[in-house]
Amino acid sequence: MAGEIIGAFQEERERLNEIVMRYAGLSTKRFYSLDAQVYREGALPARTKELLGLVASFVLRCDDCIKYHLVRCQEEGVTSEELEEALGVGLVVGGSITIPHLRRAFEAWTDLQVPGGVQEGT
Repeated sequence: MAGEIIGAFQEERERLNEIVMRYAGLSTKRFYSLDAQVYREGALPARTKELLGLVASFVLRCDDCIKYHLVRCQEEGVTSEELEEALGVGLVVGGSITIPHLRRAFEAWTDLQVPGGVQEGT
């Protein structure tokens, strides 16, 4: 169940995607389609692909992308321990500049884990 952080992110993402699609030409629509297809089950399981997407987004410091992949990781059954290891790889690759994104990633992950969102003291 998504809390306030993820709920607000998902609402904004949906609203903005609707605006993008009003203007989208063939190239944009093809990119959106490719983005959805690349994360489907294949030689690599979807959960592995989502972890890869998460680490790439983390290293690139895209908070929206991180939140999206955190949601998908939860949907794919990624554990908190797996998430921590994956973000640890991202931290080593991305360096200390990724630490603010690490903080927000774990805050958003906590928001996904606790019914009603992030709780004080967690």
